[in-house]
Amino acid sequence: MDTYHVVLYVHLLSLLVGFSAGMIEVVCLLKLRAAETLEAAVPWGQLAGQIEKAFPVAIVGLYGSGIYMTNHFWSFSTAWVVMPIVGLAVVSLQGPLVAGRQGHKLKEALMANGPGGLREEARRMTVDRLLWSAAVTNEGLVLAIIFVMTTKPGWGGAIAAVAIGYAAGLAVAARGARKPAVEAAPVAEPA
Repeated sequence: MDTYHVVLYVHLLSLLVGFSAGMIEVVCLLKLRAAETLEAAVPWGQLAGQIEKAFPVAIVGLYGSGIYMTNHFWSFSTAWVVMPIVGLAVVSLQGPLVAGRQGHKLKEALMANGPGGLREEARRMTVDRLLWSAAVTNEGLVLAIIFVMTTKPGWGGAIAAVAIGYAAGLAVAARGARKPAVEAAPVAEPA
């Protein structure tokens, strides 16, 4: 076993931690959007609040291991190294500054709601476009970064992949940030 493979393992483990936490966050958003009462929303809001602690660990692991491998084996002038750094920088900033802040506003709305059905402010925050966009585009960026680091394209391909990952995240977030459809009551057949 050599140092490179240990550092690569840390890099992949950090990636798994961050991506998995992000997917759990998206599931929490889906469940919060579907919740009709505070009692149904609280467990998902609590889980989202707890899972956010995993992101700094993943980001430090990715940056630390990535810098080590680049310094020793690659180059900071290579497209497939630079674009993932740019993508991770966006994830690193967008997570706490957008998703984190909006998530705390959602928490405040839920706390102000009180028991029973969700009132308008709490419902509005469960479909907040900024919250959804930050959470889902971060996952899209991570998938794009994985693609770039696996295929090692030139500048055009690396930039396109990151842009497509972000755009795909925005498209999925736009659908997620819609209020869920209200189920219509069944209509009785005339006799």
